[in-house]
Amino acid sequence: MLSVQNLSFSYLENKTLNDISFSLEKGKILSIIGESGCGKSTLLKLIYGLYDLDEGSVFWGENEILGPKFNLIPGMEFIKYLAQDFDLMPFITVAENVGKYLSNFYPEEKKARIKELLEIVEMSDYANVKAKFLSGGQMQRVAIARVLALEPEMLLLDEPFSHIDNFRKNTLRRKFFAYLKEKNITTLVATHDSMDVLSFADEVVVMKNGKIVESGQPNYIYNNPKDFYVASLFGDVNQIQIDGKIMLLFPHQLKVVDSSDLKVIVRNNFFKGSHYLVESEFDNQVVFFESEKEIPLGSIVFLKEKRL
Repeated sequence: MLSVQNLSFSYLENKTLNDISFSLEKGKILSIIGESGCGKSTLLKLIYGLYDLDEGSVFWGENEILGPKFNLIPGMEFIKYLAQDFDLMPFITVAENVGKYLSNFYPEEKKARIKELLEIVEMSDYANVKAKFLSGGQMQRVAIARVLALEPEMLLLDEPFSHIDNFRKNTLRRKFFAYLKEKNITTLVATHDSMDVLSFADEVVVMKNGKIVESGQPNYIYNNPKDFYVASLFGDVNQIQIDGKIMLLFPHQLKVVDSSDLKVIVRNNFFKGSHYLVESEFDNQVVFFESEKEIPLGSIVFLKEKRL
């Protein structure tokens, strides 16, 4: 189990992370979400051992993870960390980058392992291409394959799909997270993409200003956000005030009815393929809801919360 207890850290005078505590069972996937600058990336670096803690502790089982004051080479052998800069060798091939840390004593096994990993990230056709000729998204896929090469006990991923095209991202994520589950690799993902959270994470930690403000299972946090900040991390959200009561509702949680207290005027329609996202106005508040059909601008519509 990963155990983070009362972790605090600062680059300068102000604390970047303040009193962070959580635990994660072996083989589970944890998504760390929050606005830019909230401390997600720094937390991963501390868990990897790149910096020394100001306060607190990090343990993987019985092993305490310590920083550069205690290790000549920062970072723990049983952990792999994928940073946002990829750190590929530009003048060697994709296959050579992926197999960089694999032993040459067993060339056939090494070749088979590289082939397997390139298939996972859909880069088999680029095995003999030098890294410097790849796009940003292709480099990111190679970097993902490389951190898996030695099959770590724990994997730390910082925005692992941020440069990858949407049409390829969904398939890649399904294959990648299925592989991690199959191999029982404990994984922490710092991300801004709600799909990394809702579809694949077992647990979620929500951060703001260097602190954990919410944690739990994805479906519970999504359906019961504690405030507007938490809800907004999962997409468009309405903060509607009626008779002094504030409701947090996602657009799909509203439906058109014949009459209700929520009487809105349609201001815009945004085509989303399977539906329209409708922008409307209620008592000087912007309200978004979904509709199967485009609604004429200026129309008056009554809305009501959907009950599951």
